Amino acid sequence: MKALILFAHGARDARWAGPFEAIAARIRRAEPGRRVELAFLELMTPDLAEAARRAATAGATRIDVVPLFLGTGGHLRKDLPPLVDGIRAAHPGLDVRLHEAIGENEAVIAAIAAAALAAARFGE
Repeated sequence: MKALILFAHGARDARWAGPFEAIAARIRRAEPGRRVELAFLELMTPDLAEAARRAATAGATRIDVVPLFLGTGGHLRKDLPPLVDGIRAAHPGLDVRLHEAIGENEAVIAAIAAAALAAARFGE
């Protein structure tokens, strides 16, 4: 089974996670056979190790980690790689793939640009 972990920063306000939960729900509807987990770097749970443990326990043989960050900054360069290495060490044989920041994906850039332009045009 393939699993997808959506990795976000985290915040003190639980409402902050709403858009990420909506993304996860949309993916689950689109691919009901794929396990989808949310994981957070800090301030919220589960963390990446726990989300990976849940996926592995559920039978995942491959985990794709997609950072829900707009760009690759210090957290993705310095904090995330050791976390992914920890998953690989804890779950030998599990295929763990780390992807680029979602905000660096051309489709996401185009969608954000279109949404920003639509917001700017609203009420003209």
